[in-house]
Amino acid sequence: MSTNQPRLLDSVRDVLRRKHYSIRTEEAYVGWIRRFVIFHGTRHPRDMGLPEVEAFLTDLAVNQGVAASTQNQALSALLFLYGEVLNQPLDGPIQSVRAKQPERLPTVLTRDEVARVLDALSGTHRLMAQLLYGSGLRLMECVRMRVKDLDFAQRQVLVRDGKGAKDRVTPLPERLAVPLQDHLRSVRLLHAQDLREGYGSVFLPDAFARKSPNAGREWIWQYVFPAEQRSVDPRSGAVRRHHLDESGLQKAVRRAAQLAQLSKRVTCHTFRHSFATHLLEDGYDIRTVQELLGHRDVSTTMIYTHVLNRGGRGVRSPLDRDP
Repeated sequence: MSTNQPRLLDSVRDVLRRKHYSIRTEEAYVGWIRRFVIFHGTRHPRDMGLPEVEAFLTDLAVNQGVAASTQNQALSALLFLYGEVLNQPLDGPIQSVRAKQPERLPTVLTRDEVARVLDALSGTHRLMAQLLYGSGLRLMECVRMRVKDLDFAQRQVLVRDGKGAKDRVTPLPERLAVPLQDHLRSVRLLHAQDLREGYGSVFLPDAFARKSPNAGREWIWQYVFPAEQRSVDPRSGAVRRHHLDESGLQKAVRRAAQLAQLSKRVTCHTFRHSFATHLLEDGYDIRTVQELLGHRDVSTTMIYTHVLNRGGRGVRSPLDRDP
């Protein structure tokens, strides 16, 4: 298997890239396929099938205690392997033990808590966190935002290729218009410097780079939040300025929550939860909030109705009654 494994994984990478999967998905799928092969004693997947897939997924749930989302990602990788790479789709439904999906309510900040966390941030990280809360963006939607996605005239953000490969429109807070325009002026100067030094091109989605090879140098395609340094594209080898690494914002938000002395676990996604809950508090209907969040099913959005009335769903404790 030591001679076959590199060829197998190279084939996986080739198909993933041909189908325009993101590099994050590529790394995750290759990792799961490698673990699957090692789990079964380095047998080639072509010589295995449904029973081996079920055994691997069951081990993840029973012995490794992975989350349901982690097990689902592993399943997606193996379905891709057998269906798209080996051209021998698995015959029949998967009968593995499934990891339990926990039913947890999202952590939501009060408006005062949001303000305290934002006040503890500064610079670009503060601006990004304000967009997470003010526009209800997911972390990577914010990090990957392009200049063309900001519509100042209509006061809206165009989220391109969001979760589920869907586009949507969400509000651009009016109070961020001037700070964002000031920020973009600095970014444009940085882009102009890159162009003068022979760079200035960014990664373009799907096959757009082949159709419009010079578009990557255009201002509208630049990232709103570019990295401080240029880097080498791991796939093409091209030297480009990528977007900011999301880990920096994640760390900054955690530090800000500590400085704000909050007793809640605050992540970047907490701002999105707070955005949805506060819109419902303001009287917006559930369908509107569903559209702004980009949820496929309204039942996903309904979770926020359960956190509107804190303190036991608005029930008054008997201990608080007068004697």
